[in-house]
Amino acid sequence: MNRISHIAASLIFFFCHSTSHGAKISPLFTPLPSLTAKQLAVIVNDSDPLSKQTADYYQIKRQIPQANIIHVRFDSNTDSLSKNAFVNLKQEVTAKTPKDVQAYVLTWLKPFRVDCMSITTAFASDFDQGFCANVCQESRKSPYFASDSQKPYTDFGWRPTMVLAGRTLNDVKQLIDRGVASDFTRPQGTAYLLKTKDQARSSRAIYFPAIVKTFAGLWPVHYLEQETIENKNDVMFYFTGLMHVPNIQTNTYLPGAIADHLTSAGGILSGSDQMNILDWIEAGATASYGAVIEPCNYPAKFPHPGVLLHYYIRGNTLIEAYWKSVWEPGQGIFVGEPLANPFGSPPVTQGH
Repeated sequence: MNRISHIAASLIFFFCHSTSHGAKISPLFTPLPSLTAKQLAVIVNDSDPLSKQTADYYQIKRQIPQANIIHVRFDSNTDSLSKNAFVNLKQEVTAKTPKDVQAYVLTWLKPFRVDCMSITTAFASDFDQGFCANVCQESRKSPYFASDSQKPYTDFGWRPTMVLAGRTLNDVKQLIDRGVASDFTRPQGTAYLLKTKDQARSSRAIYFPAIVKTFAGLWPVHYLEQETIENKNDVMFYFTGLMHVPNIQTNTYLPGAIADHLTSAGGILSGSDQMNILDWIEAGATASYGAVIEPCNYPAKFPHPGVLLHYYIRGNTLIEAYWKSVWEPGQGIFVGEPLANPFGSPPVTQGH
């Protein structure tokens, strides 16, 4: 974690002036439609009891069509799948995936990596060595980044993927319940962007002043130069950079809240010497993101808070907005309840 990305300044310009399709990003938050349960496939590892329990509960809570429940079987006692094992698994999943599915959710804690890349990006786009940085280098970019696309598989051949998991079944159920409870609530919360004394892990703080300016009068965004926040009762977004973030349990995270910390190993879900992103989930967040393998501190490899807010507040689901905020997602894993939709609009019911 010893280099500031050389693309940081250009990415600020990219966010403020264009999407990946060249259209100007408007601060007016033109509403966007959102991913539906019929467009999400749930992948279940039948060798993992917690995976099966998670899928059963999630299917009921989100009314996932039975055709979208995809059963596979593989070793769940390993942190990482080999490339060959994954290729075979992905071929099986693809063959069982209904054609209208635009995104996946994985219902297990392990494995969380495929060789040198995260399992969520591997499922989203297939295994590609281009996602794996050699020491501290940039990696393959996502065509879905900062895109208004509503059908990523149709448009790009990508199915954004999120892990729905926790350390216990109770943790997972609470996570799912928070996501469901968030829908269409239009919460009155706050975004906290922290630049800490850890300069290496504060590399994306270069974005923060521009984000505050962009969202002024539209959403409360606080840029703070301090190590932590505590005893806040309105946390909707919390982005920081530290190995260990103190006091996260003292805050109240609104249903649908997103929180993550830029560091090297936050996505190693089996535990490491750094804070695990599952700690955010246990504290009450509805999603988090972290690296499964050393990415160095390139901001493009971590969520851009401004892009995330832009799409989430416009009505995209959590999985859509979070995925759109990471330009180089190959080494990072997304964990959370994918269909959480606090800023969306309820489906229009047909008249009798």
